Amino acid sequence: MKLMLRWLLALIVLSVLTACSGPAASDEAAGEPLNLILGAYTTPREAYGELIPMFQAQWKERTGQDVTFEESYLGSGAQSRAIVEGFEADVTALSLEADVTRIVDAGLITHDWRSANYVQYNGMATTSVVSFAVRHGNPQNIHDWADLAQPGVEILTPNPESSGGAMWNILALYGAAKRGYVEGVPADDEAAATAFLLSVLKNVTVMDKGARESITNYEAGVGSVAITYENEVLVGQQNGQDYELVIPTSTILIENPIAVVDSYVDKHGTREAAEAFVEFLFTTAAQEVFARHGLRSLDPAVAQATADQYPAVSDLFTIEYFGGWSKAKPDIFGENGIYTLTIIEAQK
Repeated sequence: MKLMLRWLLALIVLSVLTACSGPAASDEAAGEPLNLILGAYTTPREAYGELIPMFQAQWKERTGQDVTFEESYLGSGAQSRAIVEGFEADVTALSLEADVTRIVDAGLITHDWRSANYVQYNGMATTSVVSFAVRHGNPQNIHDWADLAQPGVEILTPNPESSGGAMWNILALYGAAKRGYVEGVPADDEAAATAFLLSVLKNVTVMDKGARESITNYEAGVGSVAITYENEVLVGQQNGQDYELVIPTSTILIENPIAVVDSYVDKHGTREAAEAFVEFLFTTAAQEVFARHGLRSLDPAVAQATADQYPAVSDLFTIEYFGGWSKAKPDIFGENGIYTLTIIEAQK
């Protein structure tokens, strides 16, 4: 009888311990670190180096959970294709809308990412402008687009097949010519604008795979001018480079989108954190960080506070000048596009 009582008592103690341990184990699982995968274009790498720890601290305070980040930086087009081909980024931050559209068309982004990401900004987290990096003292007197066609100028610009920045560069160059802001090229003269594009492309000596690789190559002493994002030049100057920034009279507004990748966040169970991270990037604090790293802020207060750092452009146009990306991409970069045929001619 005593043996039976001891056995029953043991069973009761065991059941109590099991009941107590169940919720504890569940709570521990809920508190396990969460991993977010960021697939971004190359140029804002330094900004994300500051932004990610800020978000991690906020998320920890809000939820008690640690969040880690796996970061990948490639040329925008290459990053977009990688995500479509299986790189499971929870959040993608790219150079241009067309690269997000590729992910949408693959069925991986299923929500309206433009209205979800602060509708007043149309899903764009930051902006910049196409500009030039020139050597200290500007020895070749490069001040505007027409100067890039002069003999002896060695130009670096990335490859549009892999780089979103390269597409922006070509659109800025061709658009400025077509709008009549290049000496000797009448406004709305497509043939003259194309001829000017050819004359500049003939001076291109290196086409790297991304904007960051291009400016790094320039910093190594290659070329006399780099066509690039304004923020690449500003970040380089912050890091001690002595090249100079030249903003042409007419240039295009670079608009950089960000989106949660629905298929991958649902697969990973990371939607809440991924959406919170994207929302965080539109806060004033985050926009101030972007502005410190050379990107033009969309936040009106931050933009006003940094107006001296980011001067107005005489003729600033947008992708809508070309009919939006759905028209610009095939018309300029398609198989029979203006750039595609012109670069073939330039390489002869």
